[in-house]
Amino acid sequence: MNKKTILVVDDSAVMRHLNSAVLEEGGYQVLLAGDGKAALEQLGTGPVDLVLTDWTMIPMDGCELTRQLRARPDSADLPILVLSTLSNDASKADARKAGATGWLCKPIEPETLLAVVGSLMNPARA
Repeated sequence: MNKKTILVVDDSAVMRHLNSAVLEEGGYQVLLAGDGKAALEQLGTGPVDLVLTDWTMIPMDGCELTRQLRARPDSADLPILVLSTLSNDASKADARKAGATGWLCKPIEPETLLAVVGSLMNPARA
């Protein structure tokens, strides 16, 4: 069975490293990008099963990345999970409107991250 691939998008190299280490330990293949623009370039290199993105980045933030992914036929149904230090309702509402699948607040326990990612990667069969 092929490993599922997760694209981790964050402008903090420390957060990219921490999240990728947790996800790799959980058995996932990880691709990294420093902002939304770099993430779109990474997506051109091969299939991705889930995007884990920060919300506040420049030049392209998580909101614009989510909107652009939802507009593409190849990623219209891709799970997009926001991981941000922001926790306000307005940002979460913007994320839902843009098409994000879920929102998690930093810092996050590794077990919680793996549980949420796992539930999005392997939804229960109805």
